[in-house]
Amino acid sequence: MTSRKPRGSGGRNRTPKAGRRGGPFAGADYDRNLGPVDRSQYRRKGKGQGKKSRQHVPEGERLQKVIAAAGIASRRVAEDLIAEGRVEVNDEIVTALGTRVDPDNDVIFVDGIRVNTKPEAVYYAFNKPRGVISTMSDPKGRPSIADYVNTTDTRLFHVGRLDNETEGLLLLTNDGELANRLSHPSYEVPKTYLVQVKGPMRKGVGDELRKGVELEEDGIVSVDSFKVVDSTPGHILCEVIIHSGQNRVVRRLMKAVGYPVQRLVRIAHGPITLGNQRQGSIRQLNSQEVGHLMATVGL
Repeated sequence: MTSRKPRGSGGRNRTPKAGRRGGPFAGADYDRNLGPVDRSQYRRKGKGQGKKSRQHVPEGERLQKVIAAAGIASRRVAEDLIAEGRVEVNDEIVTALGTRVDPDNDVIFVDGIRVNTKPEAVYYAFNKPRGVISTMSDPKGRPSIADYVNTTDTRLFHVGRLDNETEGLLLLTNDGELANRLSHPSYEVPKTYLVQVKGPMRKGVGDELRKGVELEEDGIVSVDSFKVVDSTPGHILCEVIIHSGQNRVVRRLMKAVGYPVQRLVRIAHGPITLGNQRQGSIRQLNSQEVGHLMATVGL
């Protein structure tokens, strides 16, 4: 009986790209398939630049086993990915199938997407309803995130906040490092909002917001993007993308240009989108989404 050769060892067929059937991260929903990550835009100077790896941890676990255990792909597909040069360990490409690694200390990427080797780490997307405060508990008995979370044995951090009247996407995790980086202004992670205001809207509002508006205590604050996406008699629906994390910043900006917010919904945080997730529901992020989030903040 002959042993099977991985696809990258001379075969013509190449394993499908990330998120596609038969490839890594194939479990992602169609509308949440983010594809591979181009890590060149995140790679820090001094790190490996695609060199062949010589590192090996004799007492460690086989690399393909670690990839399979993380739910990225079957062990057989993981072998193909290694042979095709699509797996990196500590920023160096690994192609040897016998490579052993330490999942607790080594950093592994498949198609540029970080492999989460911490089984205790959890990542959720919460569609926060209006009237729910962004805390895990409230001494005044008001509705809070805790009323919607089923897990009691894991301490979750909310990534940033949404004010009481704002709805939409709020990320929850017990990964403190990721939560801190996503919230830190130096990483400039964009957040996308749908904003309903009273119409009609004068020309030039978008230009004002992109150039910057002076806000009390915060100085000049600008948006990354602004566009009108819908208009009905008396109402305007806008999309605002902003990386600034100041308190109630979208509401304050819109009020400053003469259009107080009637309704505000966050629909994306970095690469994670709300999609058609039901309001008040919590879903677990898939491994591909987690990897893209990590790439956004250089992990």
